Amino acid sequence: MKAADGFSYRPCVGIMLINLRGLVFVGRRKSKRAPEIATADHEWQMPQGGIDEGETPWRAALRELREETSVRSARFLAEAPDWLSYDLPGDVTKKTWRGRFRGQTQKWFAMRFEGDDSEIEINAPDGGKHKPEFDSWRWEKMERLPELIVPFKREVYVSVCKQFAHLGA
Repeated sequence: MKAADGFSYRPCVGIMLINLRGLVFVGRRKSKRAPEIATADHEWQMPQGGIDEGETPWRAALRELREETSVRSARFLAEAPDWLSYDLPGDVTKKTWRGRFRGQTQKWFAMRFEGDDSEIEINAPDGGKHKPEFDSWRWEKMERLPELIVPFKREVYVSVCKQFAHLGA
């Protein structure tokens, strides 16, 4: 998708994984962060990732969830009706994705986690087939999510939380 300035948005999915108590999975980004992007208070996020060519958003969501958390015991709850986009901060755009994208446009899915917490494996996700994206994780109240994410993604998180609020605790 092209923006008015000619840059594209990277197509992506986001997953709100909700446990049986109505709490949401958040992972702390492994320290790839630069201090100008995320402070220690804003490094937590829900699983997300790019859509491969020829892949449907739903299939991408299942794959990304597995690649980041090892979770397979999740079922579909809801899909956000619209794609939600955010722009990366100025100079980060040039460093990320070799400057091809100004940000991401995301299709969000809510899923119910029906497994045991021991299924979640962030240190060697999907049996060690993928590099860890998170160095810590926890269950969090949905209403707290926007304050935990980097500021440039906050509006997306506010929207996602509103759209899926009926599914939480």
